[in-house]
Amino acid sequence: MRKVLITGFEPFGGASVNPALEAVLRLDGLKLNGGEIVTCSVPVTRYDAINAVTKAIELHQPTFVITVGQAAGRSAITPERVAINIDDFRIPDNGGNQPIDEPIFDDGPDAYFSTLPIKAMTLAMQEHGIPCSVSNTAGTFVCNHVFYGVQHFLRDTDIGHGFIHIPLLPEQTAATDQPSMSLETIVEGLKVAAQATLDNKYDVAVGAGKIC
Repeated sequence: MRKVLITGFEPFGGASVNPALEAVLRLDGLKLNGGEIVTCSVPVTRYDAINAVTKAIELHQPTFVITVGQAAGRSAITPERVAINIDDFRIPDNGGNQPIDEPIFDDGPDAYFSTLPIKAMTLAMQEHGIPCSVSNTAGTFVCNHVFYGVQHFLRDTDIGHGFIHIPLLPEQTAATDQPSMSLETIVEGLKVAAQATLDNKYDVAVGAGKIC
């Protein structure tokens, strides 16, 4: 049976919850049509985060990997198109690291593109009534760090990998004007995305570009 490894970050920046990890806890062991979901938690610490995911890949031998992180300010689930070879942390990670304008890997290319069918995933979530759109920036914090690092690790394999950003939970945005999404919707969206990776050997050709 094919496996889809979905990973979620631990809380960071003084927060007590991270919707990525909360969703992963609900998805672990879920059966899909033609596969199943396996999961792991990821520390929000430079390089330790990459190591946690690569160890889970070696353990589970998945067909696909979906790394997941929260994105404050976003109102939709957003599969990422590209990871860039730069660490430029606005805040320290959980290990106290705060690199500025440093490459993730000195010998790596400038960028890696997702090897998941991100547009098919987006369409599938939209068809299920879940707000979703393709994103062209994964930031420069640990989310992008993991996206890039895992792609670098998998560069000579047939394992597909990509990153998905999810909105904050309602309890994280109380007394603010930031958008949020219920945990139930996030979990359903990630389930639909995982199924779409199994169902689509090739991505669909639909417009998802942006002017800026």
